Formats: sequence, C-alpha cells, structure tokens
Amino acid sequence: MNLATWDRLASEDPLNRRAVEQMLIGVSTRKYGRSLEKVPEDVKTRGTSKSAVSRRFVAATGAELERWLRRDLGGLSIAAIMIDGIYIDQHVVLIALGFDETGAKHILGVQEGATENRESCTALLRDLAERGLDTRRSTLFVIDGAKAMRRAILDVFGKRALLQRCQVHKVRNVVDHLPEQKKDSVRKVLRDALGAATAKTAKRRLEALAGSLASEHPSAAASVREGLDELFTVKELGLADDLVRSLSTTNAIENVNNGIRRIAGRVKRWRGGEMILRWIGAALHELQRSFHRIKGCRGMKDLVTTAWARPAARAA
Repeated sequence: MNLATWDRLASEDPLNRRAVEQMLIGVSTRKYGRSLEKVPEDVKTRGTSKSAVSRRFVAATGAELERWLRRDLGGLSIAAIMIDGIYIDQHVVLIALGFDETGAKHILGVQEGATENRESCTALLRDLAERGLDTRRSTLFVIDGAKAMRRAILDVFGKRALLQRCQVHKVRNVVDHLPEQKKDSVRKVLRDALGAATAKTAKRRLEALAGSLASEHPSAAASVREGLDELFTVKELGLADDLVRSLSTTNAIENVNNGIRRIAGRVKRWRGGEMILRWIGAALHELQRSFHRIKGCRGMKDLVTTAWARPAARAA
C-alpha cells in the first residue's frame, strides 16, 4: 500500500518528515535536536526546540491524516475486509483492513467508535462506500462476532456480504464461560474441531461439545452454538488450506493493532481523540512499509471467483 500523500511531507518541508519519523521511532521532542547531525556553530538552525518539533508533528500528521482519510478507494479491487477496534486512553477507534485480489493489504479507513456500536460501524462502512469502495460485489468480512458490527455490514452490503466469524475469538468466548479446571480440556476440543478437514465434520463435533456442556455449563454451550455456521464460511468456499487459515481469524488486523500500540505506547500523555487519531494515522503509515501479502495469497482469485458465483452476489 502506498500512502502517497504522506510522501509530500518531504517535498513541502524535509523537517516535517524528519519530525514525524523521529517521533515514531521513539525520539522525544526534548531529545530531537540531539538526533540531528551536528552542524558548524556558525550555521543557523531552525525548528529544533521541543515546542517547534511538537508543532511540526501536529501540523504534518493532522493535514496528511485528513487527506488520507478522504482518498478515493475506487481503484482498489477489495475481496476481503477485516474490522477491529483498538482501545487507547478511554477512546475506541475502528480500523478497516482490506485485502485485494492479489492478497495485498490496504488500510481502508479509521473511525472513532466501537464494534459494539452499530452507528459507529455503519458510519465507517458508509464512509468507505462514499469514497469508492464497491458495495455491489460480494465481499468477505472477517469479524470478531460483535452483533452491532454484523448488523452494520448487512445494512450496507446486504446479501452480498459473506460473514466469517473469528475462530480465535470463538474459542476465547466459550472458555470464558467455564471454570478454570475445565478451560484447557474444552479449549483443546474446540481447536481440534475447528481444524477438522470439512465444515460438516467440524460442526458435528462442536454440536457434540455443546451437548456435553449443556447441563452443567449452559452459557458455554450456548456460546458454542451461537453463530456456528459463520465459523466456517471460508472453509465452505473450498479455498486452499493456507488461505482458509488466514481468513478464519482476525489475526492480520490484530497484528496491525499491536503495531499501533507499540508506537503509540511512547506517548506519555494523551490530549483527546484528535491526538489519538493523528498518532494512529502516523503509525499506520509507518506500519504499512512492512506489510506483506496475506498467507495463501495465490488463492485470492479463487475467493473472488467463488464469491461472485453466489446468486446473492448478483443481486441488486
């Protein structure tokens, strides 16, 4: 992914780019001047004080974040989308990560809100559509299971949305309903079932597990059965095993969120949501430099072909 707008920082003023890069790698505004190459004493310097560096960072990241969040998405052929929320200083920010037909990753959008808030989820998806994301084609969504997010996706994409529940979240949710002494054994049964060769076999094993839990742990049994079919959406498409594994969890976007936390963790004091959004935008720009294609990327064209073959994909 190439966020070209950020590259204008260098041409407009190299010190803006320098300030952003140094702060993202952990150089504080106080130590910024020491990070520069030494110059002769008779040469005047500018913009290296703590306040000047801070102003440069705010101006650069604010302007470029706004441009980036308005960029056109019409040129991207997105086949799958993962959406997850990241919590920073009592604020929640939703991030949409897209995968195109080649398996390349693209940060599509950022929105303040939570996956448990239908209005926030809908606002994010409608923003993507308004910026050119094609909502007429069948698209796979990999989500954590939040009901508000699921409803928002169906509101915007309708029957063209293929929903895949994150299997890691499912295991975690089921185990959370159990006493400590049963967690390990049930976790193993869950993982073995999810790894079955076919969706039919996996569902049969999970139904058996739910039946065995129903009497003593009804909440855990209900959690196993909830959204069961959507745990195997990708597997039932008949894709290659490595791509099935990649698209059956939200691990890819959680790795992005971990990178954001690592970079944003250098901030000692947050001053509101605007500052958080600026840092997230700058962090995403830094992280995208090391993005790799999704594992199993050679099967992405099969995903597109299979998804479009569905009757719902051709619905109005």
